[in-house]
Amino acid sequence: MPTVTPVHHAYIALGSNLGLSADALEGAVAEIAALPETQVQQISPWYRSAAIGGPSNQPDYLNAVCAIDTALEPRPLLQALHQIEHHFGRERQVRWAPRTLDLDIIWFDNLTSPDPGLTLPHPRAHERAFVVRPLADIAPDLVLQGQPLSHWLKQTSDQAITRW
Repeated sequence: MPTVTPVHHAYIALGSNLGLSADALEGAVAEIAALPETQVQQISPWYRSAAIGGPSNQPDYLNAVCAIDTALEPRPLLQALHQIEHHFGRERQVRWAPRTLDLDIIWFDNLTSPDPGLTLPHPRAHERAFVVRPLADIAPDLVLQGQPLSHWLKQTSDQAITRW
């Protein structure tokens, strides 16, 4: 009898504010789709938003969220996303510094994990319009931190974000 590979559903946030951001996001989606036993199911519209944290003179970010189905478990998925970031020139030296590419697991099969190396769901996703807005476009019924995305859209409505 053939073995069945488990399929997990996850949402990945994508962001870039250095270099050719649109090319970085397109390339990242292509590389995510090329991961073993992984399919990109949906990609949100792209949004432009101001940087949060870090130096105040950063360029705006280009952001999106994609939905994937994958056989990868959370930790190997995170490692693969870090490799993709590295491929696009990401340097992890200063927190909230400008970056060529930022990929975060926002939600993975409704799992919760307090592990500081991989907290699930992402601990600050619900506070960020640049995650909540594109996520609501592709998963309007998703619940984060015990509340529907519609709640978090209202809570983040003071953050500047525009569809690109």
